[in-house]
Amino acid sequence: MHEWIQQNVDKSGYRKPTPVQKYSLPTLLGNRDLMSCAQTGSGKTAAFLLPIIHHILINGPESIRPVRRFISKPTLQIFLSAKFSYRTNIITAILYGGRENYREQISRLRGGCHILIATPGRLIDILDQGYIGLAGCRYLVLDEADRMLDMGFEPQIRKIVSQGMPPKTERITAMFSATFPKQIQTLAQDFLKPNYVFLAVGRVGSTSENIDQQILLVEEFDNSVPCLLSFLLIYGSENASLVLVFVETKRGANELAYVLQRQQINAVAIHGDLKQFERERNLELFRNGSNPVLVATAVAARGLDIPNVRHVVNYDLPGDIDEYVHRIGRTGRCGNTGRATSFFTVGIRQVNRRFGGTDHRRGGGTGAVGRGGYRYALKVG
Repeated sequence: MHEWIQQNVDKSGYRKPTPVQKYSLPTLLGNRDLMSCAQTGSGKTAAFLLPIIHHILINGPESIRPVRRFISKPTLQIFLSAKFSYRTNIITAILYGGRENYREQISRLRGGCHILIATPGRLIDILDQGYIGLAGCRYLVLDEADRMLDMGFEPQIRKIVSQGMPPKTERITAMFSATFPKQIQTLAQDFLKPNYVFLAVGRVGSTSENIDQQILLVEEFDNSVPCLLSFLLIYGSENASLVLVFVETKRGANELAYVLQRQQINAVAIHGDLKQFERERNLELFRNGSNPVLVATAVAARGLDIPNVRHVVNYDLPGDIDEYVHRIGRTGRCGNTGRATSFFTVGIRQVNRRFGGTDHRRGGGTGAVGRGGYRYALKVG
C-alpha cells in the first residue's frame, strides 16, 4: 500500500492485519469485487477503507466532482476515514439522517469530495433533490449489509444503485456482512460481478470466541435492576472498562440511565430521539470514560466501534439470534477479549431453544462452558 497509508496505520497502533483484512485487502487492491462475511468486530471497516484511500493516492490528484466512491452504512456515529487519510488532503463527505446539521452537510457536499459516506435514507433525499449524481461512481461499498436489510433499507439501496450509477461491470463493488441469509445472497448476485470473491472468516453468523457469554436467569422483571447494579459494581470497575447496556425502547434507555445515575453510577443514554449533537456528546463521554456505562437501543448502537468495551449487557434480550450476535459483537473486537451478559426472565428451557445452550442446573451449582459458549447463572432477587 501507499507509504502514507502505512504510516497512518502504524500511528493508529495496528501491528498485524486481522484475517478479514489479510484477504480482503489484496482482493480489493486487485480491483476484484468482494462479498465478505465475518464476525462483528473483525476489522471490516479498515478492510475496505484502506484500498479506497490507496487507489486515490496512487492515481494522483483528481477532481472532487463527481462522486467516485460511495460507502453506505446503516448508521454513522463513528468512522475511521480521518485516521487513515491523515495528511493526505483526501476529502470525505458524510450524510446522515436528522434535521440538525442538514444545511452544513449539503454545503460540504456541494464543495465536492473524494469519498461519500451516507445512510441510505438521507442519500435518497439528496439524490431526489438533485444535489449530486452517482454517474461517476467507480467504487461502491455496502457495509453491514445485513443490518441495512433488517432495518428495511433494501428498496433504498436498490434505488441508489439503479439511479444513474454505472453498471456493475464498470465499478468495483464490495459487500460486508456478519451473516449471509438468502436476501444477502440475492443482493450479492445482483450487485457483484459473476467472478466476485467470496470470503468467509470464522463461522458465519456466529459470535467471536473471544467473548465470554453468560445468561442470568432473573425470576421477576423487577429484579433486573438490582441484578444490573450488582453486575456493574462487580465488573464495571475492572481496568476502567466500559459497559454497554442494551434495552429495547428509547423510553427504557432514558429511564434505566436515570436509575443508574441515582445509584451513583455514571451512565448516559443513546437512542434515535436524541439530536445528533446529543448522541455525539454522550458517545464522547462514554468513549473517554467520564460516563463508563452507555445505555443504548440496538438501532442507535449499530456501527459503533469503541475501544475498551469489555462488557455488553442485554438488559432486554433481542428478538432473534442475528441481533444477539451484532449486539455482543461490540466487545471482543479485533482479537481483544470481552464479556457478554444477558438477563432472562422466563424458564431456562426457552433459553435453550433460543440460543442452543445446555441446562447446567442438574447436579447443583451453575454450569459453565468454554470461551465463546454460554454460562447460566441463577439469580433470585
